[in-house]
Amino acid sequence: MNKLFTIALILACNIAIAQQVSPTVIERIAFGSCISQDKPQDIWYKVIDQKPQLFIFLGDNIYGDTEDMDVLKKKYDMLLAKPGYMQLKKKTQVLATWDDHDYGVNDGGKEYPKKEKSKEIFLKVFDEPAVSDRRNHEGIYISYLYGPAGKKLQIIMLDTRTFRDKLCVAGKDEDCLGEYKKCDDTTKTMLGDAQWKWLEDQLKVEADLRIIGTSTQFLEDFNGWEGWINMPHERTRMLNLIKKTKANGVCFISGDVHYGEISMLKSDDMYPVIDVTASGMTHGHSCAGPNVLRVGGCYMQPNFGMVRINWDAKNGPQVTFELRDDKGDVKLKHETSGSVLKF
Repeated sequence: MNKLFTIALILACNIAIAQQVSPTVIERIAFGSCISQDKPQDIWYKVIDQKPQLFIFLGDNIYGDTEDMDVLKKKYDMLLAKPGYMQLKKKTQVLATWDDHDYGVNDGGKEYPKKEKSKEIFLKVFDEPAVSDRRNHEGIYISYLYGPAGKKLQIIMLDTRTFRDKLCVAGKDEDCLGEYKKCDDTTKTMLGDAQWKWLEDQLKVEADLRIIGTSTQFLEDFNGWEGWINMPHERTRMLNLIKKTKANGVCFISGDVHYGEISMLKSDDMYPVIDVTASGMTHGHSCAGPNVLRVGGCYMQPNFGMVRINWDAKNGPQVTFELRDDKGDVKLKHETSGSVLKF
């Protein structure tokens, strides 16, 4: 489906913003994370059964964990050789960002010395066009715009590794809690200055619905693992940026934690913010950390996410988020609409 794309310069608020643009109306999106190249991947056939127009990788697309780029490439080759994934690629456009293990180092950030070489391999694996804007800047953040006015979907893929400062360590106290604590140092960043500026420009682009893909959870309360809450000032900055730009229709999808859940943040000065976590596709977790923002329960076994959009609903686009297991059955579900996701 890449041939449907052209690289366009879109002028928004007198700012030229490069992004990939397609006239295709998107109604079905699958997404997932945490996919071990060493494990069976029959779950791809259940993804295919949902007939997604897009599949979004949210990171840990392989478990690389190396500074040897030959090793990293061989592990990606194992993913590319999986029969189910090969079949998906024939039917569905694939979008991707990375997390720590496919970036190259567990819990890593900007200190990883091989990030440029790792990026080159990533772009090749995911068939990034030669004219892609990703090739013009550090990191792999990118945006996509689909559909005509009234059915315009923006997908923003963040890079939470290339520019991220080191997290603050507290030490691990319990099995379900990680080793990190909230950082008081407000100079620490998740995205870096250039990506933050780019994101502000993106949120000014006209769109009816926006999906922001972030490799780590945006709305977990606090579980000691990696996530935006480790730098609470950066999560607040994101929410303030959405308010500043009056960007309607923003929803988040995320991965990383090896279980699936849906989180929601309600406040008096903006619409409810949703974060749907789908993780992992080949393996789960024995327990989930606390999360007061959780809507419903957790699903601890292999899973993937679905977004279904009914653009013809009476009150603007009707959006249904699903978490499905490796048999394709729905385990968690949440519905919202364009009439709710507005200032």
